[in-house]
Amino acid sequence: MKIAILSRSAAAYSTKRLVEAAKARGHEVDLVDVLKLSISLEESYPDIHWRGKPLDHFDAAIPRIGASVTFFGTAAVRQLEQMDVFCANSAQGITNSRDKLRCLQILSRHDIGIPATEFVGQRKDVMPAIERVGGAPVIIKLLEGTQGVGVILAESTAVAAAIVETLQSTKQHVLIQKFVAESKGKDVRALVVGDRVVAAMRRSAQGQEFRSNVHRGGRTEALKLDPVYAETAVRAAQIVGLRIAGVDMLEGKDGPQVMEINSSPGLEGIEGATGMDIAGAIVDYVQEQVRFPDLDLRQRLTVSLGSGVAEIPVGEGSELIGRTISASGLREKDIVIMTLNRDGKVITNPRVDRQLQAGDRLLCFGKLTSMREFVPERKPPRVRKLRSGNTTLVAENL
Repeated sequence: MKIAILSRSAAAYSTKRLVEAAKARGHEVDLVDVLKLSISLEESYPDIHWRGKPLDHFDAAIPRIGASVTFFGTAAVRQLEQMDVFCANSAQGITNSRDKLRCLQILSRHDIGIPATEFVGQRKDVMPAIERVGGAPVIIKLLEGTQGVGVILAESTAVAAAIVETLQSTKQHVLIQKFVAESKGKDVRALVVGDRVVAAMRRSAQGQEFRSNVHRGGRTEALKLDPVYAETAVRAAQIVGLRIAGVDMLEGKDGPQVMEINSSPGLEGIEGATGMDIAGAIVDYVQEQVRFPDLDLRQRLTVSLGSGVAEIPVGEGSELIGRTISASGLREKDIVIMTLNRDGKVITNPRVDRQLQAGDRLLCFGKLTSMREFVPERKPPRVRKLRSGNTTLVAENL
């Protein structure tokens, strides 16, 4: 198998380890700088050039796309995907994870713990936003900072407001995030490969530093991850669209709180802490996936007019509750159930005698007009609890 490692730095620890692991398994490896690629587009023939020649001979690519080259790097990955080269992480997944706001927005509709977070654009909204996350102290983050850069702990409301306003005045976009006090100076990094966590470590800040990043001098130790944390890490990576990811979590009193998801996680700290061959695990995964790659279902299945992929929720009062899949009437309308999501578990190709329950979510393919008949009317916005100091207010129709 021939693998392209998309990286701008041959000297980087992670890049070197991936090259070593691939060669040790008998694969051919080329180190490809994404800024030296040329993308060619014409009808029915997406192509890409490297070193002046068409790049069409790779079986797989492992992207190591740095924040400074996100746009060009994801364009290169997207092109390789169109050429049916298996990419260890998709362009969409990299894009979703790189922007902290986008990442948390995607996670927020799922049953995944995240710290309360606010994003505001006007000065007058800063103070209310700070109150909504529970008041000071708060964490302030730049949207695209890496390795702890652009992460600030504001001890008071006045300081937090001043920092946000100052950053906004320089055209910086920032997040205001709840400070999880019980995790001060510590976090968990879980390295996800495919559908499992292959290694985990706890990072602890040193001295007066509150950031636990290894690049900030944080101390690392191997960690046997609690199953709840492992499941959260895998689900978070999959929801964002990543196959290989470093998922950073805080150990909150209510369980794991996902802070960030890294599409190009560094291997040096976690391999050093755990002694595990994580680069080898990544290469092994890529090797397996080249034989049976995942498909972009929405792109492959929506080329016919009127057909597509959609999710049918089985909500309270749904006529589907209590019926088996065979008696649901879906198949008669040319609607095929691909997966059933129940209690956070995904059941693929569910049996026709399986009885549907309230809360089930069915991922289906078929005629969109037919599927709309089974989608319930939108409910009024849910009641939210707002915090103002020590008082909990209930606001309706938000």
